[in-house]
Amino acid sequence: MTMHLDELVEAIDTLRHEDLEAWMRASLVHASGEAEEPVFSEAECARVRMICSLHYDMEIASDALPVVIGLVDQLHETRRQLHALSAAVLEQDEDIRSLVLTRLHARGASGE
Repeated sequence: MTMHLDELVEAIDTLRHEDLEAWMRASLVHASGEAEEPVFSEAECARVRMICSLHYDMEIASDALPVVIGLVDQLHETRRQLHALSAAVLEQDEDIRSLVLTRLHARGASGE
């Protein structure tokens, strides 16, 4: 479900219009559509909610938000890559999967 800027501001109690516009200028949030009528995807709406939580609830300063959001983005990308690697390993023959798991355990990467 997409939302226009005014709809998003109305949907999130704590969100201030000027903050959302500042986050857009800082490229923390991306909208599609015309500049006068930005439209936010469902994923971007979730991102705005996360930024609101960080900024208003956790009191992360505006100048620190790009660093925090950058780290969150890196974490998401690392997670995506890990899922891709896991899928690639699962596509291998049993002997290869077993070897990879043995090596992971030997390196302490088992999560234990």
